Amino acid sequence: MTDSQKSLGKGSPAPGPVPEGNLRLYSMRFCPFAQRVRLVLFAKRIKYEVININLKSKPDWYWEKNPLGQVPTLELSDGEVIYDPTIVCDFLDEAYPGKKLTPADPIKKAKEKMILGFYSEVPSILFKILGAKQENRDVAEPKTELLGKLQKLEQILIKEKTPYFGGESLTMIDYMLYTWFERFVVFGVEDILTQTPELKKWHNLMLKDPAVKETFTPPEVLKNFYKLYSQDSIEAVDYGL
Repeated sequence: MTDSQKSLGKGSPAPGPVPEGNLRLYSMRFCPFAQRVRLVLFAKRIKYEVININLKSKPDWYWEKNPLGQVPTLELSDGEVIYDPTIVCDFLDEAYPGKKLTPADPIKKAKEKMILGFYSEVPSILFKILGAKQENRDVAEPKTELLGKLQKLEQILIKEKTPYFGGESLTMIDYMLYTWFERFVVFGVEDILTQTPELKKWHNLMLKDPAVKETFTPPEVLKNFYKLYSQDSIEAVDYGL
Protein backbone atom coordinates (compact mmCIF):
# COMPACT_ATOMS: atom_id res chain seq x y z
CA MET A 1 0.00 0.00 0.00
CA THR A 2 1.61 3.26 -1.09
CA ASP A 3 -0.68 5.67 0.76
CA SER A 4 1.42 6.81 3.72
CA GLN A 5 -0.12 10.18 4.53
CA LYS A 6 -0.94 10.62 8.22
CA SER A 7 -4.55 11.40 9.01
CA LEU A 8 -6.05 14.76 9.86
CA GLY A 9 -8.21 14.76 12.96
CA LYS A 10 -10.22 17.14 15.10
CA GLY A 11 -8.47 20.47 15.43
CA SER A 12 -6.50 20.06 12.19
CA PRO A 13 -6.58 23.12 9.94
CA ALA A 14 -8.53 22.85 6.71
CA PRO A 15 -6.44 22.27 3.58
CA GLY A 16 -6.20 24.98 0.97
CA PRO A 17 -7.86 24.92 -2.43
CA VAL A 18 -7.15 22.04 -4.77
CA PRO A 19 -4.50 23.17 -7.29
CA GLU A 20 -5.78 23.91 -10.78
CA GLY A 21 -6.30 20.76 -12.82
CA ASN A 22 -5.76 18.44 -9.85
CA LEU A 23 -7.98 16.11 -7.87
CA ARG A 24 -8.04 15.61 -4.13
CA LEU A 25 -9.25 12.39 -2.53
CA TYR A 26 -10.33 12.48 1.10
CA SER A 27 -9.70 8.95 2.22
CA MET A 28 -8.76 6.59 5.03
CA ARG A 29 -5.92 4.16 4.45
CA PHE A 30 -7.84 1.00 5.38
CA CYS A 31 -11.31 1.87 4.10
CA PRO A 32 -12.61 -0.64 1.51
CA PHE A 33 -14.91 1.98 -0.01
CA ALA A 34 -12.07 4.47 -0.44
CA GLN A 35 -9.95 1.68 -1.92
CA ARG A 36 -12.56 1.27 -4.66
CA VAL A 37 -11.89 4.85 -5.73
CA ARG A 38 -8.12 4.44 -5.51
CA LEU A 39 -8.36 1.33 -7.71
CA VAL A 40 -10.17 3.34 -10.38
CA LEU A 41 -7.79 6.28 -10.10
CA PHE A 42 -4.79 4.01 -10.58
CA ALA A 43 -6.38 1.93 -13.35
CA LYS A 44 -7.15 5.11 -15.32
CA ARG A 45 -3.77 6.70 -14.51
CA ILE A 46 -5.40 9.78 -13.00
CA LYS A 47 -3.11 11.98 -10.92
CA TYR A 48 -4.46 12.96 -7.52
CA GLU A 49 -3.48 13.93 -4.02
CA VAL A 50 -4.66 12.25 -0.84
CA ILE A 51 -5.80 13.71 2.46
CA ASN A 52 -6.57 11.00 4.98
CA ILE A 53 -9.29 11.68 7.53
CA ASN A 54 -9.34 10.25 11.04
CA LEU A 55 -12.84 8.78 11.13
CA LYS A 56 -12.69 8.41 14.92
CA SER A 57 -11.95 12.13 15.35
CA LYS A 58 -13.07 14.04 12.25
CA PRO A 59 -12.01 17.65 11.70
CA ASP A 60 -14.94 20.05 11.97
CA TRP A 61 -14.31 21.39 8.47
CA TYR A 62 -14.69 17.93 6.93
CA TRP A 63 -18.45 17.96 7.50
CA GLU A 64 -18.63 20.83 5.01
CA LYS A 65 -17.00 18.61 2.38
CA ASN A 66 -19.19 15.61 3.10
CA PRO A 67 -22.28 16.10 5.30
CA LEU A 68 -22.31 12.34 5.99
CA GLY A 69 -18.81 12.55 7.46
CA GLN A 70 -17.73 9.52 5.45
CA VAL A 71 -14.95 8.68 3.01
CA PRO A 72 -14.28 8.68 0.13
CA THR A 73 -14.90 12.24 -0.95
CA LEU A 74 -13.54 13.73 -4.17
CA GLU A 75 -12.80 17.46 -4.47
CA LEU A 76 -12.09 19.15 -7.79
CA SER A 77 -10.03 22.26 -8.41
CA ASP A 78 -13.17 24.28 -9.17
CA GLY A 79 -14.47 23.51 -5.67
CA GLU A 80 -17.00 20.87 -6.71
CA VAL A 81 -17.27 17.97 -4.26
CA ILE A 82 -18.51 14.45 -5.01
CA TYR A 83 -19.06 11.68 -2.49
CA ASP A 84 -20.38 8.10 -2.31
CA PRO A 85 -17.89 5.53 -3.66
CA THR A 86 -20.05 4.25 -6.53
CA ILE A 87 -20.92 7.77 -7.68
CA VAL A 88 -17.27 8.88 -7.44
CA CYS A 89 -16.05 5.85 -9.42
CA ASP A 90 -18.67 6.35 -12.12
CA PHE A 91 -17.78 10.04 -12.36
CA LEU A 92 -14.08 9.29 -12.77
CA ASP A 93 -14.77 6.76 -15.50
CA GLU A 94 -17.05 9.15 -17.39
CA ALA A 95 -15.05 12.34 -16.92
CA TYR A 96 -11.51 11.12 -17.58
CA PRO A 97 -9.88 9.52 -20.62
CA GLY A 98 -8.04 6.23 -20.65
CA LYS A 99 -9.34 2.73 -20.08
CA LYS A 100 -13.13 2.65 -19.83
CA LEU A 101 -14.14 0.48 -16.90
CA THR A 102 -17.93 0.72 -17.23
CA PRO A 103 -19.57 -1.19 -20.11
CA ALA A 104 -21.08 0.97 -22.85
CA ASP A 105 -23.88 -1.51 -23.40
CA PRO A 106 -26.87 -0.55 -21.21
CA ILE A 107 -27.80 -4.19 -20.51
CA LYS A 108 -24.28 -5.08 -19.37
CA LYS A 109 -24.14 -1.94 -17.26
CA ALA A 110 -27.48 -2.80 -15.63
CA LYS A 111 -26.31 -6.35 -14.91
CA GLU A 112 -23.20 -5.05 -13.18
CA LYS A 113 -25.32 -2.73 -11.03
CA MET A 114 -27.56 -5.66 -10.09
CA ILE A 115 -24.55 -7.76 -9.08
CA LEU A 116 -23.26 -4.92 -6.91
CA GLY A 117 -26.68 -4.47 -5.31
CA PHE A 118 -26.85 -8.17 -4.48
CA TYR A 119 -23.29 -8.10 -3.10
CA SER A 120 -23.96 -5.05 -0.91
CA GLU A 121 -25.25 -7.35 1.85
CA VAL A 122 -21.87 -9.11 2.19
CA PRO A 123 -20.19 -6.50 4.47
CA SER A 124 -23.00 -6.73 7.05
CA ILE A 125 -22.70 -10.54 7.03
CA LEU A 126 -18.96 -10.25 7.60
CA PHE A 127 -19.54 -8.04 10.63
CA LYS A 128 -22.13 -10.52 11.93
CA ILE A 129 -19.38 -13.15 11.86
CA LEU A 130 -16.91 -10.85 13.58
CA GLY A 131 -19.43 -9.89 16.25
CA ALA A 132 -20.26 -13.54 16.93
CA LYS A 133 -16.58 -14.37 17.30
CA GLN A 134 -16.00 -11.49 19.70
CA GLU A 135 -18.92 -12.64 21.85
CA ASN A 136 -17.93 -16.33 21.64
CA ARG A 137 -21.16 -17.20 19.79
CA ASP A 138 -21.59 -19.80 17.08
CA VAL A 139 -20.65 -18.43 13.65
CA ALA A 140 -22.19 -21.28 11.65
CA GLU A 141 -25.33 -19.38 10.63
CA PRO A 142 -23.68 -16.17 9.32
CA LYS A 143 -20.92 -18.20 7.64
CA THR A 144 -23.57 -20.26 5.85
CA GLU A 145 -25.25 -17.02 4.82
CA LEU A 146 -21.95 -15.72 3.45
CA LEU A 147 -21.28 -18.92 1.56
CA GLY A 148 -24.72 -18.69 -0.01
CA LYS A 149 -23.94 -15.20 -1.33
CA LEU A 150 -20.56 -16.30 -2.66
CA GLN A 151 -22.04 -19.37 -4.34
CA LYS A 152 -24.49 -17.14 -6.20
CA LEU A 153 -21.59 -14.97 -7.36
CA GLU A 154 -19.81 -18.14 -8.41
CA GLN A 155 -22.79 -19.14 -10.52
CA ILE A 156 -22.52 -15.87 -12.45
CA LEU A 157 -18.95 -16.72 -13.48
CA ILE A 158 -19.95 -20.28 -14.36
CA LYS A 159 -22.94 -19.16 -16.43
CA GLU A 160 -21.04 -16.45 -18.30
CA LYS A 161 -17.92 -18.65 -18.72
CA THR A 162 -15.69 -15.61 -18.30
CA PRO A 163 -12.75 -15.01 -15.95
CA TYR A 164 -14.14 -11.68 -14.76
CA PHE A 165 -17.60 -10.50 -13.79
CA GLY A 166 -17.40 -7.94 -16.57
CA GLY A 167 -16.40 -10.47 -19.21
CA GLU A 168 -13.03 -11.41 -20.69
CA SER A 169 -11.35 -8.35 -19.20
CA LEU A 170 -11.53 -6.61 -15.85
CA THR A 171 -14.23 -3.93 -15.51
CA MET A 172 -15.68 -1.67 -12.85
CA ILE A 173 -17.73 -4.39 -11.15
CA ASP A 174 -14.61 -6.46 -10.47
CA TYR A 175 -13.01 -3.56 -8.59
CA MET A 176 -16.23 -2.86 -6.71
CA LEU A 177 -16.42 -6.49 -5.52
CA TYR A 178 -12.73 -7.01 -4.80
CA THR A 179 -12.05 -4.78 -1.79
CA TRP A 180 -14.07 -6.82 0.72
CA PHE A 181 -12.39 -10.02 -0.49
CA GLU A 182 -9.07 -8.47 0.50
CA ARG A 183 -10.50 -8.13 4.01
CA PHE A 184 -11.78 -11.71 4.40
CA VAL A 185 -8.66 -12.39 6.46
CA VAL A 186 -9.84 -9.89 9.10
CA PHE A 187 -13.04 -11.88 9.59
CA GLY A 188 -11.34 -15.26 9.46
CA VAL A 189 -13.27 -16.42 6.39
CA GLU A 190 -10.53 -16.46 3.75
CA ASP A 191 -10.73 -20.28 3.52
CA ILE A 192 -14.35 -20.07 2.38
CA LEU A 193 -13.12 -19.54 -1.19
CA THR A 194 -12.04 -23.20 -1.28
CA GLN A 195 -15.77 -23.95 -1.59
CA THR A 196 -16.16 -21.63 -4.58
CA PRO A 197 -13.34 -22.60 -6.99
CA GLU A 198 -14.34 -20.28 -9.85
CA LEU A 199 -14.56 -17.36 -7.45
CA LYS A 200 -11.15 -18.30 -6.08
CA LYS A 201 -9.72 -18.23 -9.63
CA TRP A 202 -11.23 -14.77 -10.09
CA HIS A 203 -9.72 -13.62 -6.79
CA ASN A 204 -6.28 -14.91 -7.80
CA LEU A 205 -6.57 -13.01 -11.10
CA MET A 206 -7.49 -9.83 -9.23
CA LEU A 207 -4.38 -10.14 -7.06
CA LYS A 208 -2.26 -9.90 -10.23
CA ASP A 209 -3.89 -6.66 -11.39
CA PRO A 210 -1.54 -3.63 -11.18
CA ALA A 211 -4.15 -1.42 -9.48
CA VAL A 212 -4.85 -4.09 -6.86
CA LYS A 213 -1.13 -4.52 -6.24
CA GLU A 214 -0.77 -0.74 -5.85
CA THR A 215 -3.55 -0.46 -3.25
CA PHE A 216 -3.06 -3.81 -1.51
CA THR A 217 -2.69 -3.92 2.27
CA PRO A 218 -0.87 -6.95 3.78
CA PRO A 219 -3.12 -9.24 5.84
CA GLU A 220 -1.29 -8.74 9.15
CA VAL A 221 -1.50 -4.97 8.77
CA LEU A 222 -5.23 -5.18 8.11
CA LYS A 223 -5.81 -7.46 11.09
CA ASN A 224 -3.85 -5.21 13.43
CA PHE A 225 -5.69 -2.13 12.18
CA TYR A 226 -9.13 -3.68 12.68
CA LYS A 227 -8.18 -4.86 16.15
CA LEU A 228 -7.28 -1.32 17.17
CA TYR A 229 -10.23 0.23 15.32
CA SER A 230 -12.72 -2.08 17.04
CA GLN A 231 -11.28 -0.86 20.35
CA ASP A 232 -12.08 2.75 19.31
CA SER A 233 -8.42 3.65 19.11
CA ILE A 234 -7.99 7.14 17.65
CA GLU A 235 -4.52 6.10 16.44
CA ALA A 236 -5.79 3.04 14.51
CA VAL A 237 -6.06 4.87 11.18
CA ASP A 238 -2.34 5.65 11.25
CA TYR A 239 -1.28 2.11 12.18
CA GLY A 240 2.08 1.23 10.67
CA LEU A 241 3.20 4.78 9.91
